[in-house]
Amino acid sequence: MLIEILKAVLFGIVEGITEWLPISSTGHMILVDQFVHLNVSADFYKMFEVVIQLGAIMAVVVLFWNKLWPFHVKNEKPAWKDGALSMWLKIIVAVIPAAIIGVLFDDKIDELFYHPVPVAIALIVVGVLFIVVETIMKGKKPSIRNIGQITYKAAVIIGLFQVLAAVFPGTSRSGATIIGALLIGVSRATAAEFTFFLAVPVMFGASLLKVIKYIAAGVAMTGSEFVILVIGTLVAFIVSVFVIKFLMSYIKKHDFKVFGWYRIVLGILVLLILR
Repeated sequence: MLIEILKAVLFGIVEGITEWLPISSTGHMILVDQFVHLNVSADFYKMFEVVIQLGAIMAVVVLFWNKLWPFHVKNEKPAWKDGALSMWLKIIVAVIPAAIIGVLFDDKIDELFYHPVPVAIALIVVGVLFIVVETIMKGKKPSIRNIGQITYKAAVIIGLFQVLAAVFPGTSRSGATIIGALLIGVSRATAAEFTFFLAVPVMFGASLLKVIKYIAAGVAMTGSEFVILVIGTLVAFIVSVFVIKFLMSYIKKHDFKVFGWYRIVLGILVLLILR
């Protein structure tokens, strides 16, 4: 059991790092699974690799609670914070396209694209896009410098880019939304922050969907599997806190090209190792 706990810690570390850096948590989880197999049922693992993201999501909730929580007390009554309703409406607008695709085609997408080769191709393609977009946008001043300046039109565009990640594992949800945001003039810091906020409903929804399917399949979770799930999720939360802080500090002085090059190298390695 100790070995399985250590494996769960490793998966949690990988999830915590790769969920927020635009380098594809899916690609990394596939690689880790190829070399470090958890001693669990196939049905449990499908659920585990999605639900473990809840730990990463809770890091966003904790770090950005003041911005995410839409209410404050005014005249001894709860009231909307200035701009909070608008922000959440934009988040919902941006989430809807990926949510529809996820609910309708989740199993089909897993069947068609959740394999090493499609994931590796997505890693490489989006890596190239990062380098190209950063080169094109170099020297241009962003027109949108905070979330309040994001329009509903911009939210829809960012949401459509998020669909790419929903359809093609390995694209990276954060990577796709950041590229979309940069192309329409959103600053790097605002693009990253909005991506974090979008992840909250998207990943809660994805986790809920997987749990419902797992329960509907009539599979019983063992005690050891429950421990693995809890530990992996907790480690993902702790690591995510540090990674999010690092990324927000890093992009104040640097662009995303390094992540593009990393994705290309990783994609090539996946093709070479897992072909």
